[in-house]
Amino acid sequence: MVERYKIAAYTRISVDEERNGTNTSIENQKAIIGEYCKLHFPTSTVDYFEDRDKSGYSFEKRPCYHGELRPKLVNGEYDILIVKDLSRFSRRLSKGMSEFEDFMELGLRIISIGDSLDTNSMKKGDLMKTKMFFMFNEMPVTDASEKVSAVIASRQQRGEWICSVPYGYVMKNTKKMIYEVDEPAAEVVREIFRLYINGWGYKKIAEHLTAQKIPTARMREKARKEAMGDEYHALVKDVWSIQTVGEILKNDFYIGTLRSRKYQRKTINGPMVPVHESEQIVFENFHTPIVDYRTFTTVQEQLKLRAKAHYRGIKKNENNYSGFLVCGDCGAPMFARNRDNLSRSYICGNYHRRGLKSGCTTHKVDVDFLDEVLKEYIRKVRDNSASMIKILEEVIKNEPKHVDSGKNAIAALMEEIDEEREVLRSLVKQRAKAAAKSGENSVTVEAYDIEIEKSENHIEGLHNQLELASDTTNTMIRVNRVTKTVIDVFNDILEKDHLDKNDINLIISHMVVFEDHIEVKLRAEVDELLRTGTIANISDTESEVPVNFDQDAENIEKTENFYEIEVVQRANKQHDKVFRVNVVSVVDPLEIYTDREGEVIFKKYSPIGELSGFASQYAETLYKTCNLSVIISDRDAVIASAGVSKKEYSDKNLSEEAEKIIESRGFYSWREGTDKLPVIADSSNHFIRCAMPIISEGDVIGCVASVADSDGDKRESTFGVDAEAKLIQTAAGFLGRHTEA
Repeated sequence: MVERYKIAAYTRISVDEERNGTNTSIENQKAIIGEYCKLHFPTSTVDYFEDRDKSGYSFEKRPCYHGELRPKLVNGEYDILIVKDLSRFSRRLSKGMSEFEDFMELGLRIISIGDSLDTNSMKKGDLMKTKMFFMFNEMPVTDASEKVSAVIASRQQRGEWICSVPYGYVMKNTKKMIYEVDEPAAEVVREIFRLYINGWGYKKIAEHLTAQKIPTARMREKARKEAMGDEYHALVKDVWSIQTVGEILKNDFYIGTLRSRKYQRKTINGPMVPVHESEQIVFENFHTPIVDYRTFTTVQEQLKLRAKAHYRGIKKNENNYSGFLVCGDCGAPMFARNRDNLSRSYICGNYHRRGLKSGCTTHKVDVDFLDEVLKEYIRKVRDNSASMIKILEEVIKNEPKHVDSGKNAIAALMEEIDEEREVLRSLVKQRAKAAAKSGENSVTVEAYDIEIEKSENHIEGLHNQLELASDTTNTMIRVNRVTKTVIDVFNDILEKDHLDKNDINLIISHMVVFEDHIEVKLRAEVDELLRTGTIANISDTESEVPVNFDQDAENIEKTENFYEIEVVQRANKQHDKVFRVNVVSVVDPLEIYTDREGEVIFKKYSPIGELSGFASQYAETLYKTCNLSVIISDRDAVIASAGVSKKEYSDKNLSEEAEKIIESRGFYSWREGTDKLPVIADSSNHFIRCAMPIISEGDVIGCVASVADSDGDKRESTFGVDAEAKLIQTAAGFLGRHTEA
């Protein structure tokens, strides 16, 4: 008696396989399965299921299999499942094998024609054989994924844009990924920013754009495609969404910043997850901006404030200082008074609610007085910082030249990386040939291993230089943006009768009001800019030229922690009140240097330099307990030492070799027979035995190194080389965390 079966034939092909023209086409798979069924199951019925352009790595993303076939197999509607080979069923070992075993337990017979596999005739060792099939099928997928990821990462490092451009720009050449400003759409983007600054919310802006019949991004894209004679298949809506407006307002692409690697997959075909900003690839001033930096920054600050303050649109009265003022005695937010018969002012929030029972007083301060305070302070800054502002304006003027120089350096580094990769590939191939000819333990293979390690280290070092070059260029551009914005805001404020909230937002973090004085806390980046202090010429570190806040500036007293002025608040029926206004510094200063060619260099204040006393004690302890000669440095010079002459090493500039170790961000250890790297530029009496960069919050801030006499290590440490390396790494890690704390 011939048995009749209900057979499900499953066929699948991916985009890449169809593009490559392999023999795995759907039609070819159906033909093979049809011939097999005619031969082995001539009286049975066969239903075909297919998934086109679907990867075999995930079951869920295959609509036919996951939505139609699988439920029928689970419900027992079919007796046999036939595939051309197991790669059509799955290209993932874990999930493919799990699915395979689940169906076996349900009693489903599975046949893979190409693998000569039939679960009805499986023997004891055949299950392991099946796992091997799945493993081999997964390997091309993972290999291709790694190669694609490497290519994408390389293109992103080069500053190549690899996806569609946001609304406001248009792609002119998809092969070379060349894009430019789409001016009609760009004007819409500017209008969105203007409306938000004027108090409109996401929803109101979206409704306004829809009412004005302004084309959405998809509508513009469809119109462009059809004008070129192409078809456009994506869903097109003529209604602006709240999400679109929000994404436009937050996207720094509109100020010329190219930001890549914002999202990445942890696994193949897994969900896209956000990448921390510090790990993203960023190129500032990369393309033509649509929105100026000041407008963009103003919007970002408003986004933060509205999220905190439960913003509900424009208020009747413009309380520009609301959210900035805090009572200095009780810590309550200051309350705005807007009665017609009283001057516009602020009083303590606790006093407003409970009067003197709150234990606090009015702390009354007038809006006109606050305007006068900031204008007076800003006027003093401008008048007494003319030399600094002149230099900064010159730096901003020369920015394009420096940016081009930075881009050229990045391009040269990328070219060198590509060349070194070719060298590495050649070495790997030659090593494989040598191993096949002479064996893995031959001298030739060992020599190739050394060269391969050198090449890999060289590539890693070049990548570190590339990252540093990008960071340097980006930092210069960001500082210049802040500088230009602050200078513009200063000039605007001095010309206005009343200060605008957006301008206050760009300068002030908050203001603490006491009965006799006010503490103004500047925004961090403005505070950095104003505390530059001096310009030191690198070629002559002894000479320093003040560039802002002259020491003897009239009516501005500069002390260690604040700048102080006095302003009088006048009243009609009360005595005038004199306030001392302290502008409190809240961050590390930004130093400005000039190199030998006169180029201005912005440099963050050395955080490790602040720990010089502590670092000296640490170095002395290592020397006394372990007989270990140690130097501790910031990125430029030695700040502490023990076991060597302090006169010879204190505050001396590091050698180029030591700076390269710091830039590499990795551990260094001297090997017998290799070059001895000097510690400082002016002396070769000692060389570096072990060195570890100090990293704080992701930034390299210095280095800890053990040193030895170049003529022969006269003083040996009480520990071995491995223990010495651990001590140096521990010291660097501890100092890095201590700086963060």
